[in-house]
Amino acid sequence: MRLSCNNTTILLLLSLFSITSAFTTTTTYTPQRITSSSSLFSSEEEEGDTVLYSDEDYDDEEPKQEQSTPWKKNARWNSLNPRVKLRIIQEQQNKAIENKQKREPAKDKQRRLMMMYKERQIDKRRAARVTRPTPLDSRNPLTSLTINELYSGTVISLTPYGVYVDIGTECDGLLHISQISRDDFVSHPREVFSPGDVVEDVRVMSYSSELKKLRLSLLPIESDEDPDDEDEDDPIALSDLTIDDELWGEIRRVTSYGAYVELGAEVDGFLHFMDHPEFGVVPGVKPSKFMRVGDRIRTWVSDVDLEKKRVKLTANRPAGLPGPRREMLR
Repeated sequence: MRLSCNNTTILLLLSLFSITSAFTTTTTYTPQRITSSSSLFSSEEEEGDTVLYSDEDYDDEEPKQEQSTPWKKNARWNSLNPRVKLRIIQEQQNKAIENKQKREPAKDKQRRLMMMYKERQIDKRRAARVTRPTPLDSRNPLTSLTINELYSGTVISLTPYGVYVDIGTECDGLLHISQISRDDFVSHPREVFSPGDVVEDVRVMSYSSELKKLRLSLLPIESDEDPDDEDEDDPIALSDLTIDDELWGEIRRVTSYGAYVELGAEVDGFLHFMDHPEFGVVPGVKPSKFMRVGDRIRTWVSDVDLEKKRVKLTANRPAGLPGPRREMLR
C-alpha cells in the first residue's frame, strides 16, 4: 500500500516538472514554410519543431511570369468576326463622343452646332448647283433676243421674289413670282420650280444690254384692248383719286389675301377679300372661288397712299354715300 502511494507521487512530480520546463526553457523559433500537408502530421518522425510559415523564403523566389494563355474574354474577342469587331468599336466610340458632348460647356456646344449648321448650308448650296447646258464663253448677247419671243431655259436658282432662268444668253433672266401664274397664287417659287427644271415657252418681256438685265414671263401676251377704252398712255394720276370715288376695273391677279384690280390708273388697286360682297356667303371658301381673273367689278376707293403709290379698294358701297333717290308717286 505504501509502495503504490510513492509511485503516484513520483508520477505527479514528473508531470509537474515537465510542464514547468516547457514554460521556462527558451527555444529559438525558426519558421519554415510548409511544403505539403503531410508534414503537419509527421512530427513524430522529424526532430525539433515544425515551422508553419516563413517570410524569408519569399525573398529568394523569382517573380511570377505572366500567363501565356489569354483571358477567357480575350479568347472570345479573338474568335469574333472582324466586321463584328469593327462595328462594336464604332459603337463604343460613338458612345464616348456622345458622353463627351454631354459634358462639354454651353459655349463649346453652341460653337460646334454653329459650325455644323454652316457645313450643312455649304453642302446644300453645292448640291443646288446646276450644270449649265451652254458654257459661259459661247453665249449669245442680249441684243440677239426678240421681245415677246418664246424660249426654253433651265432654272438656275430660286429666290423669294422669283426664279433665275438660263436661256443661253450672257446673263440669266429673272422670272418674277408675279409672272409665273395668273390663276393660282404662288407664295414662293419652290412651290412650282426646283433647280435644274426645264422651263418651256418662257417669254422675253424686256432686256437691258447695258445693265445686263433680262425680264421673263410665263403669262400669255395680253390681247389688244377695245378702242372704246381709254388710252394706256394717259393713265389716271393718283392725285386725281379721292376717297369714295367709284371705279370700274378688271381683276388681273388673285392671291390668297385679295386681288389686284386694273383701274386705268398709274398702279393697280388692291381689293382685300373681306371687302368683297360675296365674302362670308360660304364659310371657309378661298378668295379664288369668288374672285376670278378677268372679271369686271365695281369698286370704290377707300384709301390712297401717294408716297408708296398704293390704292386700296372696296367692293361694298360706302355707308356715307347717298343711296338711290326714291320718289313718291301721287
